[in-house]
Amino acid sequence: MEQNIHSTALVSKSANLGKNVKIGPYTIIEDNVVIGDNTEIRSHCVIGKDAIIGENNTIYSSVIIGTDPQDKKYNGEKTHVKVGNNNIIREFCTINKGTAAHGETYLGNDNMLLAYSHIAHDCIVGNNIIMSNATQLGGHVEVEDWVVFGAFTKVHQFCKIGCHVMTAADVIITKDVPPYILSDRKPAFHGLNIVGLKRRGFEKQTLLDLNEFYKYLILSGYNNSDGIKKYIEDKGENNIIDEIKHCIDFVKNSERGIIR
Repeated sequence: MEQNIHSTALVSKSANLGKNVKIGPYTIIEDNVVIGDNTEIRSHCVIGKDAIIGENNTIYSSVIIGTDPQDKKYNGEKTHVKVGNNNIIREFCTINKGTAAHGETYLGNDNMLLAYSHIAHDCIVGNNIIMSNATQLGGHVEVEDWVVFGAFTKVHQFCKIGCHVMTAADVIITKDVPPYILSDRKPAFHGLNIVGLKRRGFEKQTLLDLNEFYKYLILSGYNNSDGIKKYIEDKGENNIIDEIKHCIDFVKNSERGIIR
């Protein structure tokens, strides 16, 4: 099992390190940490006990993953952080472990967290996400796949962010953000994320259908339930594409309400 551990790093004897793992100077790997193959953790990092780090991750200097949550309801119970594969986590990012409420803070695969980003306790963060510099996620936030956060975006606890959303810089999010849209400061809803959706291969007709749906939901003057009801009546339930079904489910299941 080939590993490259700097002489100044402190690695617990109970840590489980995969093949070709690299640990940089002055990094601390605590008890029962699992680190997958080909992951590099650079200098001055702390990986807290019980953290699970997948394969092919690059974790830059001064990152802290898996330390105690910043939450008064945490009473020292055994919880952890789980990080998937192929992530890039830049300098000074922090990811806190979960509380008894969920038990785990989760970051998926193929994500890029830029410097000073924070993922709080009990968050569930999906795949192919970009968190630009100093993005801050409060506790229990859920983020679906392919979201791009502008720099200094701040997400209130318990909010949900739908797939393929893009936020402007310095946005404060206090309600759920439905899928496929742009979120700005004023107005909060800024239309479809057209450029991002085109880059990811969405067909023109799908974009037209999504745009029509959001006209009913946001721009028609209806409230959420009436806008959805009217759209289904006019469109016909059998003619609704999967992407819009997902939007409808997201809105119906929203506990905080959606941005408008």
